[in-house]
Amino acid sequence: MKNMTLEHIAEACSGIYYGEERAKQTVIRGAVTDSRQVEEGFLFIPVKGARVDGHDFIPQVFRQGAAAVLSEKKLENNLPYILVESCLQALKDIAGFYRRQLTIPIVGITGSVGKTSTKEMIASVLSRKYRVLKTAGNFNNEIGLPLTILRIQEEHEAAVVEMGISDFGEMHRLAKIARPDICVITNIGICHLENLKTRDGILKAKSEIFDFLKPEGHIILNGEDDKLSALTEVKGIRPVFYGFGGNRPDMVRNSEEQFGDGTFGIQIPQPDIGRSGEEEAEDGNSGRKAQQDIYADQIKNCGLKGMDVNLHTPAGEISVHIPIPGQHNIYNAMAAAAAGLALNMELEEIKAGIESAETIGGRTNLIETGGLLLIDDCYNANPVSMRASLDVLSNGLARTVAVLGDMGELGEKEKQLHYEVGAYVAEKQIDTLFCAGTLAKEMAKGACDANDWCEVFHFETKDEMLSQLLEYLQEGDTVLVKASHFMGYPEIVEAIREKFHSAS
Repeated sequence: MKNMTLEHIAEACSGIYYGEERAKQTVIRGAVTDSRQVEEGFLFIPVKGARVDGHDFIPQVFRQGAAAVLSEKKLENNLPYILVESCLQALKDIAGFYRRQLTIPIVGITGSVGKTSTKEMIASVLSRKYRVLKTAGNFNNEIGLPLTILRIQEEHEAAVVEMGISDFGEMHRLAKIARPDICVITNIGICHLENLKTRDGILKAKSEIFDFLKPEGHIILNGEDDKLSALTEVKGIRPVFYGFGGNRPDMVRNSEEQFGDGTFGIQIPQPDIGRSGEEEAEDGNSGRKAQQDIYADQIKNCGLKGMDVNLHTPAGEISVHIPIPGQHNIYNAMAAAAAGLALNMELEEIKAGIESAETIGGRTNLIETGGLLLIDDCYNANPVSMRASLDVLSNGLARTVAVLGDMGELGEKEKQLHYEVGAYVAEKQIDTLFCAGTLAKEMAKGACDANDWCEVFHFETKDEMLSQLLEYLQEGDTVLVKASHFMGYPEIVEAIREKFHSAS
């Protein structure tokens, strides 16, 4: 790791080095906060958690071969360590110092919805030309982001990092560490309203990603979002916008394999985060979405097998198959194309990257088990991502079952937002809704009020729901499992897999 000697690290985090003088020139091979990940030559950064204090593992990590550790208290040994006031702040300072030594381009991604799936798509595209490091899972906060930066090694030629926040000032601190060369914002939705209050507040907080952008940097924005489309210039940089443009095409399902020779069209819905046409007409901006720098058309929906689309870019047009279902993945593909072009990639390289994209666990992950198709999208949830996942479920070929749970951090409108998700279940003609949780009662009510043919089951807890759900499901069903992370819905996915795998 370039210039990452113990001496430089101590200076970077305003710490005091203790140990042999000659060891000050030791160059660390990596830095982690998890003692189980310590390897020979690593720096261990102990973090105090609610139940465990990382300082307790300092003797162990030295036995594992750690080059040095940080510590908030003096240690009774002669091994190298750096005394700091706060290990968490030191982690950020060290990562920021390391980032300033790097010359590779870094793509920073934020937004209310779709950060992780967009990160995966962009990383898939860039990997067709560059050796890419990407955020693992959702390591996107003030601990995860600096740890991701510190994973960058000499062999990497680009990095794609996810940047998530819940309050003002957080993005500024993340941007100071990552200093992204390319800033991507997926949308301005209705997440984290408890702290940010309004979509304008969310826009202000997310826009802090630009605080450390260089004049030669790039900005990539979802032009379908009314808040983002108003950002016509940032620090002298004109953003690249992506979207469907003014002419919204139908998504036509390729159904010859599944429905004989019949086809049917599915209209792409207006993004939930946009304003209504009346609002646009009132402020005279009804034409602002008419043209995007990168846009998609000739969209053929292949059901749960993905979509075929034409992407129009400033460098030309490509026809591409997106192997992941859900119209939100068209947005992801357009953002990835923009990032690829910003880094001088050829259109054929971009096409190959999109077509090789994969999902990750808990994110629209399709699992075939015992004749049942399971859509594992249970890592997290908010109203916009719920709708996107229900759009995917609606493409199921037989009985469709939505297994939903509470969504967190929605502020004072949380009941209304849950009710609207339930109504959307009915609108998409999902056959059955199973839901659990206090707020999920509103989902059940919304679905029941919208029609009287969708079967609706509500339970107070996940455990109460699970036994009846397993009895209800049958071979041929397409099942979506989705809720906020605190609901623990991965357990439902595993229970369904176990039952139907055993049955097969």
